[in-house]
Parts: sequence; structure tokens; C-alpha cells
Amino acid sequence: MKEDKKLSVTAIQNGTVIDHIPAQNLFNVISILGLDQITENLVTFGTNFKSDRLGRKAIIKVSDKYFKDIDINKIALVAPNAKLNIIKDYEVVEKRQVIVPTEINGIARCMNPKCITNNENIVTRFSVLDRNGSISLKCNYCEKITDQQHLQIIR
Repeated sequence: MKEDKKLSVTAIQNGTVIDHIPAQNLFNVISILGLDQITENLVTFGTNFKSDRLGRKAIIKVSDKYFKDIDINKIALVAPNAKLNIIKDYEVVEKRQVIVPTEINGIARCMNPKCITNNENIVTRFSVLDRNGSISLKCNYCEKITDQQHLQIIR
């Protein structure tokens, strides 16, 4: 007789759980948030979990870490349907839906090599053109549109 076995990931006492990340964007989120540089926090991630909404999803758990709004905006650029659960004493104390803002400042790079932001020390500014899961950003300086395929996050 074959037993059903499940591998479970231990709960975190305090920290943040990021859920509903498209599986193909997991490592983008890890890089964007600098989780690949963390040495003092426990970071657990898994990918290719079944999801009715996404088909396949990923999840990240970070102990003793709470993200700032700018970090959450960065997550929204590559995982616009992600959800954040804030954990304290093993309980979810807050649930946040990641929301793509109408304007992005200093987070993404303009794909136009001639844009002033790529040639001078100027903070990038974009208007978000599409907020339905496929994000396009319009540069406020050169008006070039950067689609999600060409999106480069500034760390």
C-alpha cells in the first residue's frame, strides 16, 4: 500500500510570506528583493506549486523581515497578483494584496539607451500603462514604452 506523503515547510514565527508569485518569476522576485544577499534571515522558497489562478505558483517565506513600500512596488512589477502575509507569533496579522502603482519612480530602468536617465544621474520616472497583469511603463522623460519582457529593475 502506497502512503500519501507531503513535504511541509515549517511555519515562521515572525516575518513575511509572499504568495501567488508566477513560478517563472520566482528568481526575479528573489533578486529584486536582494534575498540572494541575505545571510542573517531564514529564507525558504518553493516553486511550481499547483494554482488554480496561475497554473503554477511560487512562494517565499522570510523570517524576521518586513518589506518597505518601495520593495512591495518592485514585487508588483514582476508579480502583480502576489499577496503578502505579515506573520507575528506564528499568526497572520495582516494580509496585503500587491498593487501596481500608477507611477513608478527609481525602481525600473528605461530601455532607451539614449534616455537622459541612462546617461545622467537622474531618477527614473514611469507612468504605468497597463495594470492587468501585463505591465508596460512609459518613461516620463523620453516617452519610450518598456514592456514586461524588457523590464530591468534597479536594485
